[in-house]
Amino acid sequence: MPINSFEHYTLTWKPDKKKLARPYYQSIASLLEQDIVAGFLMPGTKLPPQRELADFLDLNFTTITRAYKLCEMRGLIYAITGNGTFVAPNAAQSITISTDRTKNSIDLGFVASFEQTNSELTETIQKVASKNYLPELLNYNDPTGLPHQKAVALNWMSAFGIQATPEQLAIVSGAQNALAIALTALFEPGNRIATDLYTYSNFIELAKLLHIQLVPVAGDQAGMLPAALEKQCSQIQVHGIFLMPSCSNPTTVMMTDTRKQELASVIRRNNLILIEDDMHAFLTAGILPDYRQPLSNLVPETSVYICGTSKSICSGLRVAYIVFGQHMREMILRTIFNINVKTSALDAEIVTELILSGKAQQIASQKKELAQIANELYYEFFPSEKNSGHPLSFYRWLPIPQQEDPLQLVSELTKNGIRVFHSNRFLSGQPNSEHYLRIALSTASSMDELAIGLTILKEHLL
Repeated sequence: MPINSFEHYTLTWKPDKKKLARPYYQSIASLLEQDIVAGFLMPGTKLPPQRELADFLDLNFTTITRAYKLCEMRGLIYAITGNGTFVAPNAAQSITISTDRTKNSIDLGFVASFEQTNSELTETIQKVASKNYLPELLNYNDPTGLPHQKAVALNWMSAFGIQATPEQLAIVSGAQNALAIALTALFEPGNRIATDLYTYSNFIELAKLLHIQLVPVAGDQAGMLPAALEKQCSQIQVHGIFLMPSCSNPTTVMMTDTRKQELASVIRRNNLILIEDDMHAFLTAGILPDYRQPLSNLVPETSVYICGTSKSICSGLRVAYIVFGQHMREMILRTIFNINVKTSALDAEIVTELILSGKAQQIASQKKELAQIANELYYEFFPSEKNSGHPLSFYRWLPIPQQEDPLQLVSELTKNGIRVFHSNRFLSGQPNSEHYLRIALSTASSMDELAIGLTILKEHLL
């Protein structure tokens, strides 16, 4: 019989001692992950203090510390100084968002790109298919983009304030692909990346997959708070920062120019690598008066700037432009070759032709007009939200009244044919007492369908 016998000891989690094997910290971490994934430990569950679990298992305290640390790296748990360790809100489920259309359902969850504009591409696709150098678009050459494609890409991004050389640019297979490349090339398992408290769910999943820890940082209506970021950097080693300044997903916050300047100072002081996903720059640059330039311009040598074309031009053409500091070039290119082998030159050529012909700008303008109409329709149902966030966002961030049961609300909406996503899906850290729904405005097949969806949503809110 062991010295410490705690068979009747009150613990929120009691791993089976018979299943433990050396190295014990890895075995404990595996058992904890299994119980979380199986649903035996629900999100928000407070785990046993490390010393008490060590006593229960008759193991060294540092063994438990290493096990908890390993699970924290995997995104399964998080710690609050002075309060304890808890199961992460998204530990037991995949929160990657993809289209999942079902019959008799209105999708207000997945953010599409006003796909009705896709018919505008037919003529351009036919033109590219008839080019005499079509065979050159179908081989392995120029894996990061043809020279003329890169020149056009830089011209497209110049409207957003980006200035770079072709050697600092690569064409990749969409913004999600660009994020995977940046994380794989520049970070290691266990590294920490600061993010907004609510951030892009697919980025959360990527970080979890690569065992990169996300550090939530508080913000306000101007974006992430510099003092809060500085505080985190002073307490723990933070290696990078991920931001969507033009229109943060999911909160619709547009970062002010002043805030960019302040954050750039913190980034420089702490030698952070910036990943800037500027998918929505086309909705912001030259339209909203406070826009001056991307945050990446302020820290060019330590930044990765991502400009996807799925929202501005076409989601089916998986094309994004990635601009990086010169010293990152070798690591980024090596990772692109290993992950992609080659980006589709055919897709890149179609986007290039769309830009050269002026059709891309026309499509982007159409999308902005549709976004304005959709937002005005949304404000008819929720007038109190009119002055919050980006006015042309493809989605809205709707607060749920405190007296409403958020999970019950989502369940009821699903039963009534409305797909929405609760704010927990976008949490990068510990749960928040406030609850929201992210409402997609750009996926419904028509404004009439969107109106029906918003009507049902409004009826189910207390």
